[in-house]
Amino acid sequence: MIAKPFDLLPAAASTTSGAVDLLIILVFSIIGAVSLGVLVAMVVFAVRYRRRPGHLTGAEHSSGVMWRTELLWCGVTMVVFLGLFLLGALGFGRIEQLPDDGEPLDIGVTAKRWMWSFQHPNGQRELSRLHVPAGRVVRLHLTSEDVIHSFYVPAFRLKQDVVPGWLRTAWFRATAPGTYALACAEYCGSEHARMRADIVVMEAHNYDRWLAQGDVDGPPLAAAGRRLFERLDCGACHESHLRRRAPPLEGLYGRPVALRDGSSVIADDEYLRRSILRPDADVVADYQGDVMPSYAGLVSDEELLLLVAYIRSLAHAEGVSP
Repeated sequence: MIAKPFDLLPAAASTTSGAVDLLIILVFSIIGAVSLGVLVAMVVFAVRYRRRPGHLTGAEHSSGVMWRTELLWCGVTMVVFLGLFLLGALGFGRIEQLPDDGEPLDIGVTAKRWMWSFQHPNGQRELSRLHVPAGRVVRLHLTSEDVIHSFYVPAFRLKQDVVPGWLRTAWFRATAPGTYALACAEYCGSEHARMRADIVVMEAHNYDRWLAQGDVDGPPLAAAGRRLFERLDCGACHESHLRRRAPPLEGLYGRPVALRDGSSVIADDEYLRRSILRPDADVVADYQGDVMPSYAGLVSDEELLLLVAYIRSLAHAEGVSP
């Protein structure tokens, strides 16, 4: 889709665009109304209460603080800002919560100066262009190979910082086929302005046909993660026949994990990354924290994506949908 000249907002092409646009329009409308009111009041007061011979000054007229007026303005301001906060919190919760009305399409995203690399579940890779189906939830698993980047798609009202050493997830559901701009919204070096890509939204059947005709230059994400899992000998402790040494991984992804300190955490991308690099950070209840060694410096960020993809695939081993 191509934006028309003088559009107030970019094209809205995701299911969360409406909520974001509503909040933005409300905020700017309130700011505009208050600014206009202040400007008009300044002009009126400057003309009406200007210093003139024979007229008393405002200080001489004042007999006390107009506490009722101040209380009214403070109350109105509080209500308006609390209303905006409530709308923002509800919208943020909706954006952060992955819909559970279907299996999401998991895409691995690697940011590096100055390009975007994408990998589909079947192993097919794309550079600076991402094809996705319309109407389906697309879950992005983002990592950076060098510095902080920011995944920004204006038409989807989607912005997610990508921090090296961290795994972040974001999702969108595109509503209309077309080509939409992706940019890095965090200054990342001399070629920052050229770190752009296109997201091509296709009808579901066209996407399936495109995916089937693509050149796959490697194994699927989960299969590649399984190979890395075996190469690192992770199964020695995590496989089902030796579960006593380490927690089982089947059905783990997306579920709450009880920790030894009595708290719990959701087994998402960041939890799995932290458990691989810092096994003593979140020790699972009924297990020892010194059994698993740290893999910091032994696996790259892209390999972390593969391991997480494999563990995520095990969520279906017990009929669990992440």
